[in-house]
Amino acid sequence: MLKRKPIVRHVKDIERVRRSMAIVSWNEDDLFYVCSMIEFVARKICNKRKDIVAKMSDKALEHQWKVAGVNHCLSFEQVCDEWIEKYGIEEDEFDNVAACRYSAPTVTSIGRVYQTLILDVMGLYENVIEAIKKVFGSFISDELSNFNSSVYYSNPDHIKCSYEAGMILD
Repeated sequence: MLKRKPIVRHVKDIERVRRSMAIVSWNEDDLFYVCSMIEFVARKICNKRKDIVAKMSDKALEHQWKVAGVNHCLSFEQVCDEWIEKYGIEEDEFDNVAACRYSAPTVTSIGRVYQTLILDVMGLYENVIEAIKKVFGSFISDELSNFNSSVYYSNPDHIKCSYEAGMILD
């Protein structure tokens, strides 16, 4: 009879398995989806992006991040309505799309800008949830939402350096 080897033999193996599970459980697409969803909700109810994120607890944001792989199969409208109801997000008067003098960038274009920035600065924070909250809660969120400026289509390194400096760099 064959003797089976245990799957996890050492503490090192346990840590390696946990790390690989963490890598499998989140990916850049999930982050892109959550960032795009935040942008979509903000546009639908004319609210600032930082206000959307502020309404969500860390646990709620982590949940949305974890279910992104499933929610991406649903329409943005459906998920948006669920977020508004579940997190008590109220309509406001910040309509940056209507104020835009030119064609507004797509929701997913802005989602990609946020995703790139969060990935670039994630090393500054404990985890991706903290990075999401810090980026969306910072001055850069208002700058990226001003579609009449050039910030949202600036070089990603310029956006990152500006974020780290706490102001838009020349």
